[in-house]
Amino acid sequence: MAQLPSPEEPFGEVNVYPQPDGSVRVVATILMEPDIEGARAGLALDGSASMQKMYGAKGPVSPLFRAAAGGVNFVEPVARKMAEYLARFASDGQVHLAYWACSPDGSKVEPIGPVTEAAAATLKVGGPKQWGRQTQLLPPVRHFVEGVFAGARWAVAVFVTDGVIEDLEAVKDYCRAFARRVARGEQGFVKLVLLGVGEEVDEGQMEELDDMFEESELRDPAGNPIDLWDHKLASEMKSLHEIFAEVVSDNVVVADWGTVLVGGRAVHTYADGLPARLRFTLPAGSTAFTLDFPGGRVTQDLRDGLTR
Repeated sequence: MAQLPSPEEPFGEVNVYPQPDGSVRVVATILMEPDIEGARAGLALDGSASMQKMYGAKGPVSPLFRAAAGGVNFVEPVARKMAEYLARFASDGQVHLAYWACSPDGSKVEPIGPVTEAAAATLKVGGPKQWGRQTQLLPPVRHFVEGVFAGARWAVAVFVTDGVIEDLEAVKDYCRAFARRVARGEQGFVKLVLLGVGEEVDEGQMEELDDMFEESELRDPAGNPIDLWDHKLASEMKSLHEIFAEVVSDNVVVADWGTVLVGGRAVHTYADGLPARLRFTLPAGSTAFTLDFPGGRVTQDLRDGLTR
């Protein structure tokens, strides 16, 4: 599977699955901010030693964040923008911040605490008290899942990082067990999003987490597929709404109808309503598709996904 780095609007994500017979399976989502009662939000900033330069020097940044960057501290403007957005989204009007990958073995979490949208605009982010020498992701995942979000019906946590995750298998094992608890209705769902910054991000690891529930048949009590992880690169983001690119329900209808075309020929039709998550297969040799819907038409090039 390959995820297109910068899909056309209104798509939030476009995932491409080339098939042995040359056909192309596509799973795409329509970008929308969910409205979820009781939603909570968290933001965790990488505190490993490799991040020190990002807290005090220039880094690669998309136009979305450049206006606030000022060329001094790359993490701070990203954190401010993301914290403002998440606090505005959360039902309680605040986002819970923390540094992670702290202490010599990278296993500690340093909570910053809850921050409102107004406070996020002037948030000072200079790094943890004790920089870590390793990047362990499981501690902050547990910090949110078992601590901050305990008892929450639904939550989202964004993890900002610049490097290699050193406990990837432990994170995957924990998340499989957590997903089973969600499926049994024992715990609320938490969407986990990795946000990569800088030039040393291991996107392969990020994609591995993103795809870990790809073949899973687990569903929550409402019947929605359980997919805990998503990943984004800060340098490629065009909209903060992209954090919720995978947070869509198969049952949400965004338009009265829709048609997928290749070369002007209809290959899939949504006569009873265009869902927020689209699944369809394109003929062999397809390198693009067009989505026709009420009031609009968009063509999505797939070549980036077919060659990765």
